[in-house]
Amino acid sequence: MNNIFGYQPGKSIIHQLSGGTKLLLFLLLTISGMLSFDVRYLILLMIIAVVGLKVAGIRWRNVSTIVKFVAVFAVMNLLLIYLFAPQYGVKLFHSQTILFGSGRYALTLEQLFYEFIVLAKYFFSLPLALIFLLTTNPSEFAAGLNKIGLSYRISYAVALTLRYIPSVQQEFVMISHAQQARGFDMSSNVPLRQRIKGAFGIMMPLVFSSLSKIDEVSRSMDLRRFGKEKKRSWYYEQKFKKQDWWFLLGIVVLVVIEMLLIKVTGSRFWYPFS
Repeated sequence: MNNIFGYQPGKSIIHQLSGGTKLLLFLLLTISGMLSFDVRYLILLMIIAVVGLKVAGIRWRNVSTIVKFVAVFAVMNLLLIYLFAPQYGVKLFHSQTILFGSGRYALTLEQLFYEFIVLAKYFFSLPLALIFLLTTNPSEFAAGLNKIGLSYRISYAVALTLRYIPSVQQEFVMISHAQQARGFDMSSNVPLRQRIKGAFGIMMPLVFSSLSKIDEVSRSMDLRRFGKEKKRSWYYEQKFKKQDWWFLLGIVVLVVIEMLLIKVTGSRFWYPFS
């Protein structure tokens, strides 16, 4: 099982950005994309996110598992949207173009266009999240958070969370192997129902193991009197470099583009077929 959430060292320009810069990039791009229903802007963000994956040197085999999982979730979400709100696109764009069918579940061009927008939001937000998680050293990220004004206690808690995600994944694999050694087959040779049941059987040992490790870390931090002082120094503290400012300027440009599109269109929604 690949380490899909752990930090992967690299020498790309994205790896060289400070943790605070990458956090701002991730948050601002994600928020602006989620607020927009303009497919032109979403396609632009998709292109930027895919190019970012390429520049960061993130390989398909390292992210294939999470991409496939999110793809299944996205398809289920689209089907549920159509099941419970089959005419939401019609209400959203104030137009109705029936492709086939009749009644409540008549398939309309507007509904297809709306669901494509929802899918586009997955296609840009997932690569951004992967870039952020896989190129950000937890210690550098914590120092960056503290640098932009966040309490070092909260910053350190975030760093511990990022460090602990790969540990949970490794623990899951170890427990899974132990279960299989006892005769609980969880491979593709058994029915899906049995695999799901086996996965739930892993969760309880995983939860108790995680709680035990959290208690150990908490005790160790208490013994070292963590949190006594108002400030602390950082071994991985980073200063904003020229490249950080260039990337932040690029984000400002993207936000301005979104605002201009909203002003020209008159709303956050753009429908080219009306």
